[in-house]
Amino acid sequence: MPKFSVFLILAVLSLTGCYTLSGISIPASVEKAYVPLFIENALGAPPTLYIDMTEALRNKVRDEARLEITEDDPDIEMKGTLVDFSVSAEGASPGDQTAAFAKLNRLTIVVAIEYKNLRDENDEGWKQNFSNFYDFPATTTLASIQDEAIEEITEQINEKIFNKAFAEDW
Repeated sequence: MPKFSVFLILAVLSLTGCYTLSGISIPASVEKAYVPLFIENALGAPPTLYIDMTEALRNKVRDEARLEITEDDPDIEMKGTLVDFSVSAEGASPGDQTAAFAKLNRLTIVVAIEYKNLRDENDEGWKQNFSNFYDFPATTTLASIQDEAIEEITEQINEKIFNKAFAEDW
């Protein structure tokens, strides 16, 4: 038997207990996740943002953790609440004493996640807020950059959630 074939067989056999993907390690016994629709609790947020954020997290878990998203007998559960959607003015640039108004606006989104490993009675899970922001010129309207900003913020928040759920706990 060629050396390469032996190596390949050994590699496959060593991966049967868990799999690792980009530094993420998930036990083979974890196959299904439940990600219910986020609760919408942020005043001023676009009406479908909580739905869009739920779907984005589901897609990330499905695609990158390779878990089936289901309500039936899940192994893990990730409940979310859209906590904040706000725009704030950021201060003038350092050394700019002539600026009467802020130079930037900042869109911030905050979600609260409650994570539970339903297969481990000793695992208490965790609850944590995750946030990110998007800065844009004060002369630009939120409406003109909102879709791009939300997409970027959602991607960053989901990366943080995913890493907390799958890089730290296993």
